[in-house]
Amino acid sequence: MAAMMNLEDVDEFGIVRDMAGFENPASAPDSGSEGGTAVLERPEVDEKPDLSDNDGDADRFAHYVSRDRMELSQRTGRPVVALCGKVWVPKHDPSKYPVCPECKRIYSEMMH
Repeated sequence: MAAMMNLEDVDEFGIVRDMAGFENPASAPDSGSEGGTAVLERPEVDEKPDLSDNDGDADRFAHYVSRDRMELSQRTGRPVVALCGKVWVPKHDPSKYPVCPECKRIYSEMMH
């Protein structure tokens, strides 16, 4: 004879637990008629980065970042966020590159 199910046997997600506290996969609402694991198929996407310039930095601009954040990044290796929103770990001499036009525009708006 099967045991009666109490409301205490159903967790907050609507999953029925057996007497030992384990999930009963046959009772899960999204399990379908077969039970088991569903497979989500996605189209294959080629996500290889373009490394033609050897380090992947495609825009080649010097960005505006606070001095404190830059010093912290140099000590810890953590990424910084420029005014324009670019996130990266600084590795190159910024004096070799032109200033990012978006950073320059945002900075001039902040100063006026």
